[in-house]
Amino acid sequence: MPKQKLSKRAALAKKKRDLATANSPRRKAMRAENQRLRRARKKAGKKLKGLDYDHKTKRFTTVKKNRGNRGHGTKKE
Repeated sequence: MPKQKLSKRAALAKKKRDLATANSPRRKAMRAENQRLRRARKKAGKKLKGLDYDHKTKRFTTVKKNRGNRGHGTKKE
């Protein structure tokens, strides 16, 4: 996806919004859960290459399926 062509002011506002979203309590909890599960799985000797943790299905899925909402896109999410 190409970089958005934003004015300096708009880019700064977007950066501020994105950072606030990324550091919200819900997102922090999701990151911590992901990290905890990845470390445990790696310690158990499982392969993680090409996999993301899917918080909706509560399992590891391919990056393609997880980030594409299993073929339904992410517009309505």
